[in-house]
This record gives sequence, structure tokens and C-alpha cells, in this order.
Amino acid sequence: EGNGPKRAGCIFCGGCMTGCRHNAKNTLDKNYLYLAQKLGVEILAEQEVVNVIPLNTENTSDGYRVELKSSTSFFKSKTAFTSKGVIFSGGVLGTVKLLLKLKRKGSLPLLSPKVGQDVRTNNETLVSVSSMDKNIDVSKGLAIGSILHTDDNTHLEVCRYSEGSDFWKLLHLPHSKGTSFFPRIYFMLRQMFRFPVSYFKAYWINSWSKSTVVLLFMQTIDSTLHFKRGLFGGMRSSVGRGKAPSSDIPESEELTKGFSNIVNGKPTTFSLESLAGIPSTAHILGGAVMGRNEKEGVIDKNNKIFGYENLYVIDGSMISANPGVNPSLTITAIAERAMDMIGDV
Repeated sequence: EGNGPKRAGCIFCGGCMTGCRHNAKNTLDKNYLYLAQKLGVEILAEQEVVNVIPLNTENTSDGYRVELKSSTSFFKSKTAFTSKGVIFSGGVLGTVKLLLKLKRKGSLPLLSPKVGQDVRTNNETLVSVSSMDKNIDVSKGLAIGSILHTDDNTHLEVCRYSEGSDFWKLLHLPHSKGTSFFPRIYFMLRQMFRFPVSYFKAYWINSWSKSTVVLLFMQTIDSTLHFKRGLFGGMRSSVGRGKAPSSDIPESEELTKGFSNIVNGKPTTFSLESLAGIPSTAHILGGAVMGRNEKEGVIDKNNKIFGYENLYVIDGSMISANPGVNPSLTITAIAERAMDMIGDV
């Protein structure tokens, strides 16, 4: 209703994902956070939550003690506050990591054993295709302006980056395929020796962002991972149900080959995809999923954590299936519904 800050129109520079420099993108600081501050919400920036402890273990509706530390300063002294309720909203890599820590150290011992399970990658691959046409400029336009539905399970988004966003090429190697390390090395080297001039241009002559698009391939086909905390607080993953996620997906290979032929391009992928076949994902999901009870999930249909009052998970870790498309609107819709339910209490 016109209550947000002044905004500008999009000039189609392609910089949506690296940061809009023209005040045109609909980001959190221009909608939810902006309006929340207008209502008196205090935002504590650059803080990492390290502990959440019930004030009364017999009656958790009394509230929680939340301990936090600076995420940027060298000397990380802890501070704390109390709250009637807590919402975990740090994304899969933030929320799940913290919940696993809180369960292990006994701060929230009633957390479901499903924490860290049913993590999904949206069955994605990300392949960059650099055109050898020196007159082409794909950097202008919306960052993601189209989606191709090839069958009931498969979707492809064509992503662009603004001119000057060339750092990614340093993380890429020629696209490869194969079931193990040595076949992948052989295929990658063969590509480089077959097309040395093309790959030299892709890495050293052509402007990467002007000549390259990223093909974001996604599927609803289901497979899961398990996340656990390592000895030193890091995260370890293992295969759950279904096949292990792989960058070798025939449909993705076919689309990449077809697109490369159309634009006279050469494909590259992140180093781990090329060398080991370990896929990348832009949309990691799950790990604190919904379920009918604590044996099936971490949260109920209203996003409340089983076993605790006024404790919620509202972010991508609540998603319990591969949507096969960008999950942002799905997460937003569930989040708004969950907040409506909290507001009605």
C-alpha cells in the first residue's frame, strides 16, 4: 500500500543475483525488514545464535534464553536475551547445523531424531555455456527471465550475470562426465585438447559474463541426504533414500549439448562437478521437515517444533520434497501462512 521506501524501475542490467545497484530489486531490506522496523522491530545485525535454552524445562511456554555472538568481530564475546518464542530461519545450512548442535549438547533434547534427515538438492545441475561469438552479449536482461518445462519432472532456467561478474570462471573447469574420477579427467582433458582455442577464449579473452549463461537444471525426482555434525562442528553428509545426487543426469546432458550447439558455445561446470561428479545446488532444502509426529518430521503442519512451545522453523529446511523449480515462492507462501497461524494464537 505504498508504505515501502522509494524505488526505481528495472533497467535490465542482469545484476539481480549479484546485487542490484539501481534500487530496483525487491529485497528483504525493502519489504519485510523495512516494514518490521517501522513497527518497532529491532534488528541485531552481524550476530550468530549459538544456544537456545528453555527457561523452564517443565513448561517451555515460559520462554527461552537466546545466546549469541558477533559473526564479524575478532573477539567474539557472547551476549544473551530472553524471548517468549523463537523462530529458526537461517536456511538449511544455518538452521539444521544449529539444531543438531542444540540436540547434541542437550539444550533442546526433545528435538526429533529427524533433524538433519531428508535434505534435498532439488536434483540440480549448474552448467555454464560460453558462446564463442564475440558479438554476443547475454548479460542484459532479468537475471532469470525464462523457464523451460521439458517433461513432468524436469525444468531448466537460463540465468545471466551482469557485465563484469567474471569471478565464477575461476571456479570452473571444462564440463565432464563419467561415473568415477579417472574417466572424468580423461573426458575433461580430451575436451581441452580438442578445442584449445575455444577454452582459451572462454577463460582469457571473452568477457565471461557477456558471453556466458548458466543452465540451472532441476527435477522433482526424489533423493535425500543426511546431515550430521562432525568432530569439529562442521557438517558431514551421507546418502539417505534414493540414488546419490549426481551431476551425470542424461536429460541435463542433452539440454546442455543442444544449447551449446545453438549458441556455438563450450560448457564448463564447478570444479567438483567436473572432477568428481559431485553436483552443485542453488536450492538446498529440508533437514527440519514437516511431519505428522516427531517420528516423521521436526515440525508440525503449522511449523511448530515437536516437543516445545513457541519454537518454530520457517525457512527452506521445512520443505519436504523437491519442487523442481526455484523454491522461493513456496517458502514465502508457507512462511506467511505460518506467521498468520502464530498471529491468531
